[in-house]
Amino acid sequence: MTAILEVKNLKTYFFTKKGVVKAVDDVSFHVNEKEILGIVGESGAGKSITGFSILKAIDPPGKIVDGQIIFRGEDLVPKSEEEMRHIRGNHISMVFQDPLTSLNPVFTIGYQLEEAIKVHNPNMPKSEVRERSIELLRSVGIPSPEKRLNNYPHQFSGGMRQRVVIAIALANNPDLVIADEPTTALDVTIQAQVLNLMRRLSQEKGSSIILITHDMGVVAQMADRIAVMYAGKMVEIGPTEEIVFNPKHPYTIGLIRSIPKLSGRTGKRLYQIPGIMPSLLNLPPGCAFAPRCFCKTDICEKETPEFEKVGENHYVRCFNYRRIADDRQSCKS
Repeated sequence: MTAILEVKNLKTYFFTKKGVVKAVDDVSFHVNEKEILGIVGESGAGKSITGFSILKAIDPPGKIVDGQIIFRGEDLVPKSEEEMRHIRGNHISMVFQDPLTSLNPVFTIGYQLEEAIKVHNPNMPKSEVRERSIELLRSVGIPSPEKRLNNYPHQFSGGMRQRVVIAIALANNPDLVIADEPTTALDVTIQAQVLNLMRRLSQEKGSSIILITHDMGVVAQMADRIAVMYAGKMVEIGPTEEIVFNPKHPYTIGLIRSIPKLSGRTGKRLYQIPGIMPSLLNLPPGCAFAPRCFCKTDICEKETPEFEKVGENHYVRCFNYRRIADDRQSCKS
């Protein structure tokens, strides 16, 4: 497979009065053409900042301090803001988690959709822009698109607003779509509809997708590969089937055990990973997950593990993955 995006040793830090927040710390991964990559982890893991870094949409006090973001063979890190404006929305677009904040309430849906098209196609005739807008709304399942172009965001339901945001993201047939928690504000039934829509459009348009979420169940359903992120670092990356059925990192195991199951004893309490994620201002020495880990040893609290290949395209950052017992809840002696 051909990689459309390669992120190499990316570091995005925030320089605050209290200290340096290492939101993304030495992160590397790639996205192949027509692939859906899921990035999963708890809130504060650095998932969204990774997405914003790819678009170079980091405002002070944040800064990309090191690394490469190679898109279609070109490094985006040294590019100017003017160069990035040509890339954003045209070659790489983003779907935000709350459509109420990403859609302007004082402009019609049609105006906002047409602006997304015209900014990268200034010479396109007005009639073609309108036809393209109608076509996009129809493709994401908006009924009577000719009429709905004249509606305002508040006249749409939450699921319909998110469909509009997806239409705007796809307006210029981008090569890569970054979807940042695209179903967080939606109920379960609408979530499934939106996720199925994104998968279908990815197949039809040939776009790659980075799906950012805290929900392991969602990425298990959607993604071709899964990258698990914790405290600013990738801790496990691999094919979805490998990650779901043969996880190696204790954090990944905890996330999978936390997925609600329809079968099993009723009234049983859902599994919860003990403790909380440490502050990125005050990370513990060694492995950041060690204070919460059921399989830690002395070295975990002193040294930071490196990525190790454990299978076909499967990598993990853990000293003790070989000691994890078959029941996935304890360690071998």
